Amino acid sequence: METAHAAVTTTRLKDYLPPAYLVDSVTLDVDIHDGVTTVTSELALRRNPAAAVSDAMMFNGEGLTLRSLALDGKVLDENSYRYEDGELVLSGLPEKATLVSVVDIDPENNTALEGLYVSNGMYCTQCEAQGFRHITFFPDRPDVMSSFRTTVRADKKRYPLLLSNGNPVAQGEEGERHWVTWEDPFPKPCYLFALVAGDLACLEDVFVTCSGREVALRLYAEHRDLDKLDHAMASLKNAMRWDEHTYGCEYDLDIYMIVAVSHFNMGAMENKGLNIFNTACVLAHPATTTDAGFQRVESVVAHEYFHNWSGNRVTCRDWFQLSLKEGFTVFRDQMFSADMNSAAVKRVEDVDFLVNHQFPEDQGPMAHAVRPEEFEKIDNFYTLTIYEKGAEIVRMQYHLLGAEQFRKATDLYFARFDGQAVTCDDFVDCMQEVSGTDMGQFRRWYSQAGTPVLSVVDQVAPEGYRLTFRQHTPPTPGQAEKLPLVIPVRMALLDAQGEPVPLDEEGRREQVLIIDQQEQTFHFPVSESVTPSLLRGFSAPVVLEFDYRKDQLAALLSHDSDGYCRWSAAQRLYFAAMDRLVKGQSSPDLEAAALQPALEQVIDRAGEDFAQAALLLMLPSEVALGDRHSPLDPAAVHEAHQQLKQAIGRALQAHWLSLSENLLATELQMDGVAMGRRQLRNLALDYLAAGGHPEAARIAVELFELPLCMSEELGALRTLVHHGLSGAEQALAQFAQRWKDEALVMDQWFSVQASAPGESTIDVVAELLEHPAFDWKVPNRVRSVLGALAGSNPSAFNTPKGYQLFAQALGRVDALNPQIAARIANAAARLHRLEPGRQQLLRQQLQAVLETASANLREVLTRILSGD
Repeated sequence: METAHAAVTTTRLKDYLPPAYLVDSVTLDVDIHDGVTTVTSELALRRNPAAAVSDAMMFNGEGLTLRSLALDGKVLDENSYRYEDGELVLSGLPEKATLVSVVDIDPENNTALEGLYVSNGMYCTQCEAQGFRHITFFPDRPDVMSSFRTTVRADKKRYPLLLSNGNPVAQGEEGERHWVTWEDPFPKPCYLFALVAGDLACLEDVFVTCSGREVALRLYAEHRDLDKLDHAMASLKNAMRWDEHTYGCEYDLDIYMIVAVSHFNMGAMENKGLNIFNTACVLAHPATTTDAGFQRVESVVAHEYFHNWSGNRVTCRDWFQLSLKEGFTVFRDQMFSADMNSAAVKRVEDVDFLVNHQFPEDQGPMAHAVRPEEFEKIDNFYTLTIYEKGAEIVRMQYHLLGAEQFRKATDLYFARFDGQAVTCDDFVDCMQEVSGTDMGQFRRWYSQAGTPVLSVVDQVAPEGYRLTFRQHTPPTPGQAEKLPLVIPVRMALLDAQGEPVPLDEEGRREQVLIIDQQEQTFHFPVSESVTPSLLRGFSAPVVLEFDYRKDQLAALLSHDSDGYCRWSAAQRLYFAAMDRLVKGQSSPDLEAAALQPALEQVIDRAGEDFAQAALLLMLPSEVALGDRHSPLDPAAVHEAHQQLKQAIGRALQAHWLSLSENLLATELQMDGVAMGRRQLRNLALDYLAAGGHPEAARIAVELFELPLCMSEELGALRTLVHHGLSGAEQALAQFAQRWKDEALVMDQWFSVQASAPGESTIDVVAELLEHPAFDWKVPNRVRSVLGALAGSNPSAFNTPKGYQLFAQALGRVDALNPQIAARIANAAARLHRLEPGRQQLLRQQLQAVLETASANLREVLTRILSGD
């Protein structure tokens, strides 16, 4: 790990220069022994005709013990090169050259989980974004694309499985050791390199592509987890079939592999032909995985597979273009999931996540453009802005062009740039070329940070109805001035019965308005009283400000055909009610009574889509409510949130009891309808407990004792623990005993306790951090406690003891894994919103951590503390 005072280099987009030399091919020999792994690398170098003339070349290499270096067969002495601060510089290079290096590395002690490391006795890699430099010397940047031939050597009994990218081309034995050579014929940047050596079980299948080729599918996990791979395999095959049909993208290698890894900083990695996954994103079984977990596995498996074209065959030129592959691929996996499940529910879930997680990022000190201008540590820019907002920018282009033209544009993109490292502008150029639309102003979405605010007012006049839109984007760090964006607004006007009225002489009942100026007015030949249904489908990632009346919101919630607008109406009603409670302007029972008729209509229609009903009936989180208040008093927000939840629990207790009892299934089903029923039932039980109903504890205990699946068991446990019901302590003990050997299930056990609202949870968290099953080196376990506390439990986190515990734990994580520490630290980005007393307490704790922070953590904390 870097020292606290190590020099940190700021990398800027404007300074981009092509590499002086390209690497046409890489031949690797990775010889694994306990305590030391020796890596021999042979690089075929060629001067880059696109670069300025230079006979010098820089290679990245961090934590490497250099044993020998040879250029064109001549061993170089120490005077022939310079190796310091993680960089190897060679001068006097000819037009073409072969560089051979031999280095030793120490995977066993690599707790940062970058490069080659060990997880549960298995060797594996993580090279995105800059992990390959921890394996061998290389120009570790995405615009250097090379073909790889990799030989892996290890003890054949302990590591019978030796994997790398591409297709296996040779293998052999050497006494008690063996080796396998893999060849990847497709040039790729080194961040897509992967290697695995271990003793794993395999689930095999075959996929026949649209051209008739057979692709071997192999999913690997620890032997005890073999029965948890079926869902991932089904998801993979569905994704392969969908990508062929929707994008014309056929898989290109003879084999596709996924390996489940327990120690992993991210969700999964799209390494060419050999995807390495966090176990949480690939293992699934009804007994151990919630319904949300099943859906996550389906989505992530698809996401990493889709990267084979949108990220691997066509990759990003530099890390500033990260959203080129991630935003596009998130959009693709969202569309896939919508096709596999309920499109309306999927869209609301995605918008809910964006609005309540990415918007705060966009509105605080961590705000940055989808294509940033600079960074210190690229690991800190794997953000929701890059992924989720990036996906919304692609979605806007999809709707601006229409499905047919968008497909033509992506066909052009894949064909024109296959095998190349390109930019976001190259992607938009294809959209512009196919559609003939000038996308110049639209490109501002990539370079302008912050969430636009779209203010709307309506006016009824004798000549008709009109809507006036005004857009502005608040200042963000480094960007005080903002220019108008292109904002597509899908809209309709609903009559008193909730039916859309004609908007023009052609009788169209829905339109897409293009807002591209600071202020614009649109006229409609409508004389009756109407309710505007705005931003249908969430057609643009903006904050919509419109002064809806309560009756209009109730009408939208009850009658609108657009799932997003129904959900948005419910959110507005909930937020308004809780805002009044925070300010002491109302009482919980009055607010619940006002909401009751609309909520009863949602319950009456629940059978149409149980999952959608659950989303409409669920209160926004305390975190989301707090994001609406500045200065933020977390205690007042917590009190208002709890009061409204309790009041709704009481007001509709007959409905919650009925749903809790009548939605109980007698046999396990894993389809969307059954999952929706369980989601609504768990929500009803939560409201029943919040309202203090005497039957809540009995129902929760019965469900916990005899669950059909993990969604029921965990839902019951959460209700018992979060509401302090009788039987909670016994249930926690039973759960831990029952699942002590299932790491992912135990993560949930930790998380349920760390997320229980209330200041007393801090003492519980302190105990959890000392629990024998807690491991500081396992990112999933760290996230299950510290992530749950800081990210989703503001009433416990925002206390003096909470800040102190968080800071101490953050420093401990940072000493082992700077990437994870930096990501967890983002939970403190709301510092600037806090009321002065809490702000000072948290600031003091973060400043103490900053004194010894790694470069990753230092960049995040500095931005939070400075407010920039």
